[in-house]
Amino acid sequence: MRSIVVLISGSGTNLQAIMDYIATEKLDANIELVLSNRPNAYGLQRAAEASIKTAVIDHKAFDSRESFDQEMIKVIDPYKPDLIVLAGFMRILSTDFVEHYEGRMINIHPALLPAYKGLHTHQRALADGVSHHGASVHYVTPELDSGTVIAQGRVPVMDDDTEERLQERVHHIEHIVYPEVVKWFSEGRLTYQNHQAYMDGELLETPVIIDQESA
Repeated sequence: MRSIVVLISGSGTNLQAIMDYIATEKLDANIELVLSNRPNAYGLQRAAEASIKTAVIDHKAFDSRESFDQEMIKVIDPYKPDLIVLAGFMRILSTDFVEHYEGRMINIHPALLPAYKGLHTHQRALADGVSHHGASVHYVTPELDSGTVIAQGRVPVMDDDTEERLQERVHHIEHIVYPEVVKWFSEGRLTYQNHQAYMDGELLETPVIIDQESA
């Protein structure tokens, strides 16, 4: 059984989706720890209600990103995680932290990378008039939102979409795609060697696409 540590900053809806996958035995893994940089993150309550250990390291108590990240490493490493899942963790990570967990840390970004790295992705997609938007699960590298994209969930953009409606559909596809990628990892289908990702033993050159219609 694979061990997972989940990092959160907020409500933890993607955390909940992964917990639900585990509860229904679709995913053979165990969340060892949920760590938040915000003491009031609702995801901590979700974890506690599921009897999962929680920890809070408030980034405001540290004078640098590097010192905060080193404290996270001290808390995380005793759990010996096979995978670290960033689930709405709203902190830019230091290079040392990312390299410490290279190949073992994934993130989900609300856009079809490489489009719309950074913030305000739904607003930018609507402004550009794109036909599809979505979410990307990718390996974390020192460069923001630039690691190998493992899978993408795509949703159509409607003519009358608002930012809120589009965000809601993207959230829905996130909760399908993210647990599925964690499942691939737990089954040994998804691997990482020499700075490259492999799916079923083959170099992952393009992401696996999951459309809203087929999800």
